[in-house]
Amino acid sequence: MSARYTLKIVTDFAAAHSLRQYPGDCANLHGHNWQVEAEVTATALNEVGMGMDFKQIRQATKAICERLDHTYLNELSPFDEINPTAENIAAYIYHQLAERLNGDSARVSAITIWETERACVRYTEE
Repeated sequence: MSARYTLKIVTDFAAAHSLRQYPGDCANLHGHNWQVEAEVTATALNEVGMGMDFKQIRQATKAICERLDHTYLNELSPFDEINPTAENIAAYIYHQLAERLNGDSARVSAITIWETERACVRYTEE
């Protein structure tokens, strides 16, 4: 049995969007204070005894969220072509974060996006 460590940080951003072809109010321009949970799974610890420094995960996640913060998501790539749903935003952040953090012993394992305090989506490729 091999050890697995799941590290999680939480950050947020504020952004507006409108859902194309949605048959309801969400087709109109509206905004959210999105909460982002980033999870990294490590299979080994470094010389300090960490799977990955929380600071590294937080900085990389915040850099991605800064690009989205206080914007109209529909005008940003890739959301100018795909609908800026919570599902698509979660997948986008997951892939962007994986490019920055994935290594031999630690990988992004999930992104959870909270659109409201009662509604979220979790994206993973495991």
